[in-house]
Amino acid sequence: MTDSAAAPAPPMYDTFVSYVHSLCQDNRQRAELRRGLGLPVERCNYMHRHLVPWLRDNDDHGYGDVRRAYYGVASLIAARPRNARRDTPEDTSATAWHQRPNLGASLGLAVAKGVFKPNTAESALHLMSRQSSDAVHRSLPALLAQLTGGGITVDWAVLLKDLSWWNRDRDRIATRWLDSYFRTDTGEADPTTDLPEENKQ
Repeated sequence: MTDSAAAPAPPMYDTFVSYVHSLCQDNRQRAELRRGLGLPVERCNYMHRHLVPWLRDNDDHGYGDVRRAYYGVASLIAARPRNARRDTPEDTSATAWHQRPNLGASLGLAVAKGVFKPNTAESALHLMSRQSSDAVHRSLPALLAQLTGGGITVDWAVLLKDLSWWNRDRDRIATRWLDSYFRTDTGEADPTTDLPEENKQ
């Protein structure tokens, strides 16, 4: 199997995110995309008119998990609170894919800025690492609302790729999220500092 975590991401992920941001400039279109929040594709009737043409022209060979990822990320972008919306999203496409922040890194930053408590963020990551794609999609709206509402930037293209591969490569993606979370300086004390001297290595 190809290492989906290390492989370069197709540019269509960034292209799609830019497309959704442009749709969200219109209040009606943003509301229609937001209606699909946490729902399976079969219940996102108002989103089809916006996303089916794009998928037809760019990535129509991916149904099931992949299509759910596109719909899920589009609805998450549309559901951002007003203070988190930008007319022009930050362009990170020139950054090496493995250096772009995944969900674990965003949660680590949220802990560092006091948006999440450490136990809450870590528990969310551990819970998602055991869940199916459907369960993750249902849990993301509340999690992302708190992140974006707290001023934490989310790399939507990275999230889209991870969700597209989730059911096929969940363990690797979850490990990468956890690794990124623990590599982020959250401001927490090093747990080894509380160990007796003889237990330190």
